[in-house]
Amino acid sequence: MTLIFFIQAVILGVIEGLTEFLPISSTGHLIIGAHLINANHPNIEVFEIFIQLGAILAIIYEYRTQLLNKTLHLSDQKSKTFFSNIFLAFLPAAIVGLAFHDVIKIFLFNPIVVSCALITGGILILLIEKKTNIGSTKTVDNISYKQSLGIGLFQCLALIPGTSRSGATIMGGLLLQLDRKTATEFSFFLAIPIMFAASFYDLFKNLHSLSSDDFWFFLIGFSTAFISALIVVRFLIKFVAHNDFKIFAYYRILIGIIFLILFY
Repeated sequence: MTLIFFIQAVILGVIEGLTEFLPISSTGHLIIGAHLINANHPNIEVFEIFIQLGAILAIIYEYRTQLLNKTLHLSDQKSKTFFSNIFLAFLPAAIVGLAFHDVIKIFLFNPIVVSCALITGGILILLIEKKTNIGSTKTVDNISYKQSLGIGLFQCLALIPGTSRSGATIMGGLLLQLDRKTATEFSFFLAIPIMFAASFYDLFKNLHSLSSDDFWFFLIGFSTAFISALIVVRFLIKFVAHNDFKIFAYYRILIGIIFLILFY
């Protein structure tokens, strides 16, 4: 692996980890970041999907006790409800994503679409924050099947690059009367199945193009994504306890306008 590929793997891994769980679109930032640093690795698109697993590992590590406890007590009603809610919320985006995967990749994965989605998403966050009251659902265990399915439908919007999976699910949760911490944590948990599914689907489809030369490039991106995502997850839970998401909306609008000027 050349030095330039090493530097690009670190930069893109950090971008993935820092943006995956913030409502600012990791996919959008990766697409634009790869353009800005001229990342021309032969398997860069597979790499961008794969390093999401590093970010997901950060969630699993941070919530390992809670996840293990629920897994070991599947007969418990709260555990059954939790996993049922995750499955219900996972289903819509999985079906739509599988059906339109190739179309989305071909037509929507470009800086102009990302820039417009960043701006639009920022405006929507401001509107939602203006109209939404503090939700009555205070814990993940109290989320209803109707709320989880609704969040899953909102997650379908994130199939448009630049929309943000975490942004769509957190804002959807707020509209469905989850409080900020609960909406954020449910978004974290929901990321596990949807991103595992997307990552392994892409890896399977592109397995023939991968070689042993890709190993270190992928590993470095994976590792830096894990470390930076772990920092963000811990920060975000503390942040939402006392703040709204308007700052991320302003950031999205500003960065979207800048990218639109650069790439239009």
